[in-house]
Formats: sequence, C-alpha cells, structure tokens
Amino acid sequence: MEDKKGFTTTILHSDRLLKPEFGALHQPVHTSVTWGFDDVQGLVNVFQNKAKGYAYSRQGNPTTTALEHKITQMEQGKSTVTFSTGMAAITATIQSLIKAGDHIIASSYLFGNSRSIMQTFMDLGLSFSFVDATSADNIKAAFQENTRMVFVETIANPATQIADLTAIGDFCAEKGLLYVVDNTMTSPYLFRPATVKASLVINSLTKYIGGHGDALGGSVTDTGNFDWTTFPNIAAILREQIKPEMLGITQIRKRGLRDGGGTLSPEAAHTISLGSETLALRLEKACYNANKLANYLENHDMVSKVYYPGLKSHPQHQLAADLFKLNGGLMSFSLKDGIDCFAFLNRLKLVVKSSNLGDTRTLAIPVAHTIFFELGAVRRAEMGIPDSMVRLSVGIEDTEDLIADFSQALEASK
Repeated sequence: MEDKKGFTTTILHSDRLLKPEFGALHQPVHTSVTWGFDDVQGLVNVFQNKAKGYAYSRQGNPTTTALEHKITQMEQGKSTVTFSTGMAAITATIQSLIKAGDHIIASSYLFGNSRSIMQTFMDLGLSFSFVDATSADNIKAAFQENTRMVFVETIANPATQIADLTAIGDFCAEKGLLYVVDNTMTSPYLFRPATVKASLVINSLTKYIGGHGDALGGSVTDTGNFDWTTFPNIAAILREQIKPEMLGITQIRKRGLRDGGGTLSPEAAHTISLGSETLALRLEKACYNANKLANYLENHDMVSKVYYPGLKSHPQHQLAADLFKLNGGLMSFSLKDGIDCFAFLNRLKLVVKSSNLGDTRTLAIPVAHTIFFELGAVRRAEMGIPDSMVRLSVGIEDTEDLIADFSQALEASK
C-alpha cells in the first residue's frame, strides 16, 4: 500500500525522490537546448514517441519535467505540461483541442485576458457562449450539439463569483464534454478540480504556486477523468502511438507547446519549483489576512461593498465553504461615491500598487482603469465592476500592520 504523505511534505521531497545526480535535493537547472544521442535510433525513438527522453527543449527538459511532476502531484492528476505563462497554457489548450465548427461554453466572469484570447478565437471562427457560471442551469441552457468544452474559473477575478463547479462537472460528465477549470485563484492547496470531475486543470504558476512575483509560468494538468478515446479531435497518428489516457495531454504538448512555442525556461521552472515548497504556508497566512481585512472593510463607513467569499454576505459564501479549504487571498471592494479611488490608493504606504496576484506582498489595483479597461464601460457594468472597485491580492504581512495601513488611508480620504 502506498505511503501517502501530506501536501507540503510531498512537494518538499518531490525532486529528491526522483534522485537527481550527486544527491541534489532539487533538480538542477538544465540550460541545454538540444540533446545528443550515441545511437541515432534513440533520437528517432524519442521523436516517434517510442521512448522517453529529450530531443529539443522547446518541448521541455529535465528541469521543466521535474516541475511538471510536482504540479501533477499537487493536482493529483495523470500528467502536466508547463508553459511560459498561464495565458500560454490557456491558448495552447484551446488551440490544440478545438476545431472549426466546435462550440465552447465559458464563464461570463472570466479574467479579462482570458476573455480576450477567446474573442481572438471567435474572430478565427470558433463559437463561444459566455454565461453566468454561478449556476449550472446556465451551462445546460447554452449546450449545443457541437459543444466540445466548458471553461470556468474557480473564483472569478476581480468580483470573486464562484462557479457551480460540482453541478457543472456532473453535466459535463453526462454529456461527454471536456471540462476545463482554471484553478489559479485557489491553487491545488485550497481546491483540486479533479474532485468535481474536471478533465483539465489550468494554473498560472506565476501566481500562488510560484508565489514571489519573480517568475512567469503556466501549466495544464490532465486529471485522468476524461475518456480521450471518445474525443473526435485527437490526431490519428497519436491514436496509433500513445496510450489512450495520455492522448489529450500529449496533443497539448505537441500542438500547443511544440508548435505554439510558449516554452517555460528552465530558470523560471526552477524558481517556481522552489517557490511552490511554501505554497501551503503562504496561503494559510494570506487567507487569514484576507478574511480579517474583508471583515474590517465591510464594517467601514467609507466602503460600499466588499467582494470576498469568506463573508456571509457573499452570494456564494456557502458554496465556497463546501468546495474550498479556505477562501483565498483575492478580494475586491468598492469605495462609496465621492471618494477619489486614485487618491486613496496613493495614500497606502505598505500596500504595493501593482497588477500581479499571489505575491507574498499585498498588491492593490484600480480595476476599471487597468486590467478591465479594454472591455469598456458597458461590459464592465454587466460584470458588476464599478469605477471605484479596488482589487487586492492579500499577502503575508503581519495582520495588524496591513489593517493599519488601510485604516490610515481611509481616514485620510474623508
């Protein structure tokens, strides 16, 4: 019987148990672009998927493979492919698996760049329906005979809507649909999409998994829940060469990574791998801080609304409690009318004005003027994003210092 270890223990010892040379505790950084073979048949076997190995590092190398192994363990999946960014992972997934004439159902609350790349695919002829994913009934209503994929996020950025993940998973399983869940805002420590029948899990490794704002990366993990033999868009040559359970992830690696070229550098992979070791520790503190800060802001007379799943006032508060280990470090709030959003942000001394998420430091950004500016006022209104909304990525600072900073900035804004 397998001796199963806890989340952090597994991550900490993942590289070491793969036995890197000289007893190294971490997989070393392999910077080689190409790989030599004593026998040309070995090179041919790698190209023809008959043997494991490396031929050209655009498709990966030992350093990215070690990180992929670690992400797979975190998500308790079958296999993972890493990319240069989370957006590269999303783009490659759709590019690799969807064909002209196919239809995708996606959450209407998707992050702006995710929505933007889907608009690009729409311009190229793919069909999308964007629906309120907080209810699976909306997914069901959008279903068409040519629907191939459902794409949702766990917690939406920035207004924190939560998809009806379990019911959507049941519907996708019933209809044989690819169920893609972006797990970035929760990370595999707070939630594993495999438990709600997700087929593929996407993570922006730049965010909580890397955790320190020092490396870009993304990943796609196959959970093992989907029967790829039933999926019509798998290339015939792969069906001849690859085990059935590896068909989808291999096609993503071949058509998405190899052909798309969004390769994760070995240096970034190593940095992300090191950062991931403290994922659980960081998220425990970030979630604690976010909960305290959300309650403070909700009770402040200069704040009109707080968007955080940990609050009982959140529309999906109970759903979040049922699904997630903790409520995450993402939150937003709206200032009351008449308060200058920019002036307030500029009064923050500890909090960094920045666009990233999942950093150890608390970051703040005015949503309507930055990350959702290109959507326009009408679309922002449809998504419930007022001009006064401030998005926070809550970090691991001492809680009292964090609340004190918001307190002084709010008081000075009166």
